[in-house]
Amino acid sequence: MLSVAAASRISGRSAGRAVVVKARQAVAAPKLNVSVRTIQSIAQTDRDTITRLLYSIGTKREVERHLRIFSSSSHPSQPAKFAVIKIGGAVLDQIDELALSLSFLYRVGLYPVVLHGAGPQLNEIIEREGIVPDYIDGIRVTDAKTLQIARRVFLEENLKLVGALEKLGTRARPITSGVFTADYLDKEKYKLVGKITKIDKRPLEASIRAGALPILTSLAESPDGQILNVNADIAAGELAKELEPMKIVFLNEKGGLFHGVTGEKLSVINLDEEYDQLMKEPWVKYGTKLKLREFKELLDYLPRSSSVAVISASMLQKELFTDSGAGTLIRRGYKLFKHNSIESLGADRFRQVIHDRDPEVLSGFQSVAGVLSEMKETPYTIYGDEQLDVVALVSHPPGETPVLTKLLPSRAGVLNNVIDNVFNAIKKDHRKLFWTAQADDENRGWHFERADGSFTRAGKSLFWYGVQDVAEVERIVHEFEEKGRIARVFLPVGPSTAPKKASSAATGPSGTRAYSTSARRGATRGYATVVEPSAPEGPVSTEIKRLGLIGARGYTGQALTTLLSGHPHLELSHVSSRQLAGLPLTGYTKAPLQYSNLSAADVEEMEKTGQVDAWVMALPNGACKPFVDAVDRGAAARQGGGSVVVDLSADYRFENGWTYGLPELYGRKALRASKRISNPGCYATSAQMLIAPLIGHVAPGALPTVFGLSGYSGAGTVMATDPDGRPTSAPKVSPESLSGGIRPYALTGHIHEREAGHHLSRLLPSDGSGMKIAFVPAVTGWFSGIISTASIPLKDRMTANEVSALFAERYKGEPLVRLMSGVPALTDIEGKHTWSAGGFQVSSAGDRVVVVGGLDNLLKGAATQCLQNLNLALGYDEFAGIPTN
Repeated sequence: MLSVAAASRISGRSAGRAVVVKARQAVAAPKLNVSVRTIQSIAQTDRDTITRLLYSIGTKREVERHLRIFSSSSHPSQPAKFAVIKIGGAVLDQIDELALSLSFLYRVGLYPVVLHGAGPQLNEIIEREGIVPDYIDGIRVTDAKTLQIARRVFLEENLKLVGALEKLGTRARPITSGVFTADYLDKEKYKLVGKITKIDKRPLEASIRAGALPILTSLAESPDGQILNVNADIAAGELAKELEPMKIVFLNEKGGLFHGVTGEKLSVINLDEEYDQLMKEPWVKYGTKLKLREFKELLDYLPRSSSVAVISASMLQKELFTDSGAGTLIRRGYKLFKHNSIESLGADRFRQVIHDRDPEVLSGFQSVAGVLSEMKETPYTIYGDEQLDVVALVSHPPGETPVLTKLLPSRAGVLNNVIDNVFNAIKKDHRKLFWTAQADDENRGWHFERADGSFTRAGKSLFWYGVQDVAEVERIVHEFEEKGRIARVFLPVGPSTAPKKASSAATGPSGTRAYSTSARRGATRGYATVVEPSAPEGPVSTEIKRLGLIGARGYTGQALTTLLSGHPHLELSHVSSRQLAGLPLTGYTKAPLQYSNLSAADVEEMEKTGQVDAWVMALPNGACKPFVDAVDRGAAARQGGGSVVVDLSADYRFENGWTYGLPELYGRKALRASKRISNPGCYATSAQMLIAPLIGHVAPGALPTVFGLSGYSGAGTVMATDPDGRPTSAPKVSPESLSGGIRPYALTGHIHEREAGHHLSRLLPSDGSGMKIAFVPAVTGWFSGIISTASIPLKDRMTANEVSALFAERYKGEPLVRLMSGVPALTDIEGKHTWSAGGFQVSSAGDRVVVVGGLDNLLKGAATQCLQNLNLALGYDEFAGIPTN
């Protein structure tokens, strides 16, 4: 079964690093009685109109995704990171088309840094004045007379472009000096030609903050004030190195790079894969060879996610806002491999990928040993990239149709488009291919885009390419099922459900059609970006940081140490338990650790000297304050600010100055900036997530009721001894003591009742009205997992479909939320890192809704949520180290 990771798939083309996009600022004209709100409304209407126009060049989904990605990393401290656009002199002759394209970007709130040359215009004037242009090694020799003309030409062309933009209502600022500092490249040889040594980006940022596009010339000054001519392509490259923008765009009159023999436009160039071979091609010479070399040197300097696009001015919108693009996209790409044995790849590396990413292994349906055993039964090829960001396994017995049995990307593999590169490599080797995926796979669209056809049965979808005949598809699927190469669920049972003909629509998970095909879309070129919905304002951190865990003995502490073993950047450096001091820590595999017994004074000293970057308090209620106070005292004396503290107890869930860490409901922004985080209670998490989508529909004065059943691990642990007399933990409530039944407790006034109501009130209008809920918990004979049933009185009649739609909208794009049509069972919850909800039912009168939700109290109810909050506060990807099962 295949899963294209839990990361949101980005199949578009605009490769890039952190996009910094500044929202368009409405500028109030003087002496006009127009409110700021009116101006903002006009600006938004303007943006919406232009956005709708963009739909004419691509699908609405494509355009909105690209706009969302461009906007996701906006930050006022770095406003010049959307794109550097270099305009060739020949393109300046198309001034109206150029101005329209740049104005388009401005009107959707995007502020590129624009730099132009003026070579053709300069040549025309100097030849008219009787000066013969002189070039050495492709560099214009610039004497004083030539520089004088060049300066005048650059200024004229700059003002002409600024004027054309202003005429369209787009604010632009001419910047003809003050950005580039240069030394002489070779004064004797090239005269007044400069080599850029320094870039001052402050004028650019000031322009964008003022709501104007910065329009630069490629003139520089020496440290003593001498103006020097600089090649515009080189200036654009140096500017890109300084700003590290998402896009580096070269506008030329041809609209891209072209194959020297066939004349076809080169859509994509992956330098890591193709550069060496391209440079050997006989048609790659002169200017083309120079351009490719410059692009490679530039991209080698920049983050791997950056890219260069060569495009015409008229097609700029299609290049930026559609998946198919219009010009030539140049990116570093990734070097790929293929091996016919595990040993040639490295058995340990392969096993680790299977262990960490295979959804069948992570869900417990298969073991690593089982996967390896199956591979011995049939010939296979392993595809992937050198970094193992993507690993794919294709089974291909002689004379049989190949099956893609495993497709295991990391998050980086999805975001940096490695998954598409690997899939394209597979297509080169196999003219036809079949593969499967879960019908509710959130990245199902990725599979459809690469398939000639598909059909869905029993919650699974089968995809293929290279086979057009329906009867041939049935024959192949029957052969697969007979030989056990795919699950026995896909062939129709009887003639009433047998496929009759191909359809243009794809079935959903509950679709009634057995078979569908769709025309494959054109190949998409991909770009990299941060993952929604938790994209931080700027790039995520990959810095290694240290964590101290106070109270590591209990079940939650054990679950957290296990999770930390798989975290790519966060290392557990100290674990403290008074009862287990001196014993080895189990469950943590990165390094051997022993329990210590840290006092408050120890914690204060460690904080003062910066020995850890974050603390997790996994202590009983009421025991946390001395250690938090110690951290506060140590932080006050610490250089560079103090550590992050996440408290797993209830001590600070109502405390001012602490951020309540439930990102799916209350957002990520505050958590990104917080140093003190209270982790929500397990019952309270599920109760709030059940009620939140319906909070605006609750009958006034009514009391939503939640009944919660929890595994006995929720009661915590007590100290005990093992058969050898060593200290260990034992459950406070054993399953034997429950006699196979359940035990309700804390029938009124449970702290999670007050916690859920208190924080849900934040979602209501701030008019003094608050939310109260009734909550009754019970402990059960299973180990972990909470099943909560909410009964919510409604102020207006609703249907079950309307309720389901509210939940789908509220939790759209949340990787750790799983919605289902049926009632969640314990198997959907226990050992899972997600919160699940379903069983949406409404009373016959339509005035009361019942919804069932559940989570593992040790994971999403505690340790997983703790790691989410730590990741956000420490600047990591929110889901780093969290398996998305």
